[in-house]
Amino acid sequence: MIALLWLVIVAVPLLVLFGATLRTQDDYLDNGPLAVPDAVTADNYLSVFDKGFATALGNTVMVTAGTVALVMVTAIPAAYAIVRSPSRIVSSGFRMFLLGLAIPMQVTVVPIYLVITRLHLYDSLLAVVLPTAAFSLPVSVLILASAMRDVSEEVYEAMALDGANSWRVLLNLVVPMSTSAISTIGIYSALQAWNGFLFPLVLTQSAEQRVLTLSLWEYQTQFGINVPGLLAAVVLSGLPIFIAYLFARRALTSGLMGVGGK
Repeated sequence: MIALLWLVIVAVPLLVLFGATLRTQDDYLDNGPLAVPDAVTADNYLSVFDKGFATALGNTVMVTAGTVALVMVTAIPAAYAIVRSPSRIVSSGFRMFLLGLAIPMQVTVVPIYLVITRLHLYDSLLAVVLPTAAFSLPVSVLILASAMRDVSEEVYEAMALDGANSWRVLLNLVVPMSTSAISTIGIYSALQAWNGFLFPLVLTQSAEQRVLTLSLWEYQTQFGINVPGLLAAVVLSGLPIFIAYLFARRALTSGLMGVGGK
């Protein structure tokens, strides 16, 4: 019963959202958001591409891919070093990562803006990728370190007796046994990049570097908002990441439950 109630709570807003995308703006304004459409039309979805949606989608895909790649390349070796190294410097570095969980990104906007401009990266996709990946790292390292601690010490010792160095242990043992956690941080960092708004707003300016979250502003004018068109853009922009979540939801849940159990 509770599950059915929750399904209704979730499904009704989605149905209203999708139904509004199939209405004209006049129909939406005259009859209200909850009315049944007088006539079904796909013009809102077609008009989305007239406002630079394809460019924004491509930019968002590049930002997301760059963020995920940077997080993977950085977080996996960092978590492995945290788990295996007895160095106090490494332990202090892990505490710094944990400290990053308590810092809101809003308070770092001005310093990040100054750094990006001095690096001559302003109004580029790389300017969005770097801080987005940085704010995804604390959670990613925490998840990976938790998963890598589950690898038994005997397996590490067996690899060492076979003459494997640290990189071989990481690539041939730790990474295959941490695929669930790696999938989790991939999805998490992809969501952070795909839905990011603050950094693209502050660190980009031109239409050529606009991402999906900023392209939704195109539907806001001085005299009003094309609500059906805006909702159609919202549906199209959220569809790719929703599909990715459907295929990887089990890995995401498994990885997060592993951290919660620590």
